[in-house]
Amino acid sequence: MKEFREFGLKPELLAALDRIGFRSATEVQEQAIPMLLQGKDVIVRSKTGSGKTGAFLVPILQMLERKGHPQALVLLPTRELALQVTSVAKRLSHGGLRVVVVYGGASINVQMDELSRGADLVIGTPGRVIDLMDRGALRLQGVKFMVLDEADLMLDMGFIEDVELIMSMTPKERQTMLFSATMPREIIDISRKHMRHDAVRLTVGEEEKLTVETITHNYFIANGRFKFAALLAYIDHFKPAKCIIFSSTQRESEFIFQFLRENGMDVILMHGGLTQAKREHSLREFREHARFLISTNLAARGLDIPDVTDIINFDAPDEPKTYVHRVGRSARMGKDGRAFTIFGYEQKDLMQATMRIANVRMHHIHLETDRYRNVQLPERTRGDRRRSFHQRERTGDRNFRGHRPGSGRYGGRDGRREGGGYGGRRGGYRPRQG
Repeated sequence: MKEFREFGLKPELLAALDRIGFRSATEVQEQAIPMLLQGKDVIVRSKTGSGKTGAFLVPILQMLERKGHPQALVLLPTRELALQVTSVAKRLSHGGLRVVVVYGGASINVQMDELSRGADLVIGTPGRVIDLMDRGALRLQGVKFMVLDEADLMLDMGFIEDVELIMSMTPKERQTMLFSATMPREIIDISRKHMRHDAVRLTVGEEEKLTVETITHNYFIANGRFKFAALLAYIDHFKPAKCIIFSSTQRESEFIFQFLRENGMDVILMHGGLTQAKREHSLREFREHARFLISTNLAARGLDIPDVTDIINFDAPDEPKTYVHRVGRSARMGKDGRAFTIFGYEQKDLMQATMRIANVRMHHIHLETDRYRNVQLPERTRGDRRRSFHQRERTGDRNFRGHRPGSGRYGGRDGRREGGGYGGRRGGYRPRQG
């Protein structure tokens, strides 16, 4: 593994890297940094958690000069990612370089004031960047370096047209860096249209390996209230030191948050329904001391919290690639991690698709759920229950219907398969009838 001092970096940048504990480069940094320092455009496909942020920030800060106008622009799909990259950039910046972050949901006037005082590196989300360009507060004529980070997520969120507009407003001779966990056709098309024809393509890790190898993947089968018993049993058995628990909806995340808090857990809540200030506060609290973060997919992409040991999918993600992004919050920078998913009885096909597409092997684990079978759940309002029912009707989620205690549909005295996985004679998967 190559050390950063071997790249010939400025002493002040090396000192900043050393202060935050960055001494040895990750694989993606080792491959990308030399190419970028040579001035080449790069297209990097690298799995989440591999150190992509350092791969583009280090060469940019090495080559950037203090001029007081934007010379580098980093585009990211979400506010949380923009704030995270800004935090790293400010800790690494040297020689008076000014870093400004711009994103929606915050005062545009404050951001305009920040830009008016001079900015060498601008980090932001596409929509707010365009707003500031329209107001004449952000001019990109002097941009020498441009980064598209989490490009596939920007595609998924519908930002690609905005990204192309922004790129068209920057000088053609700029150096462009594109980083993504996956490379769908649309991303390749953008690279051909807006990057130099001799751009270097880097694929870090095996093409089919979308998750890092240091993650252990486990699952359990439960429905309805028994998912909460499985959650407590997992926490009691594995004792995760720092854990993100994902749910499918904001209301469900609030319910899990209330449930764990009433059971004495140190929990933090974050979802898109909270104000930006509350979301930032939640992330800060989780980074600094809290043991559990309850979130929707808002926290599934790009957030770099190095010490996360466990990812719990209380609600199994509908798409395998969402699974990849969720579990990528663990095992950051070569550390070990665990991923635990609770699948419903009807989700055999989803589990198999997740294993196939993410190329992971999930292991069924036995949990001592009996002691938590009668655990008290927080009281839902009648409106919550009605909304939850209608939402499941719309989405086709059948997890809570037809699996009541005593139904006997799947064997076992309470209608559940006692500790069984999908398959096997005892409690094997049987398709829903009718």
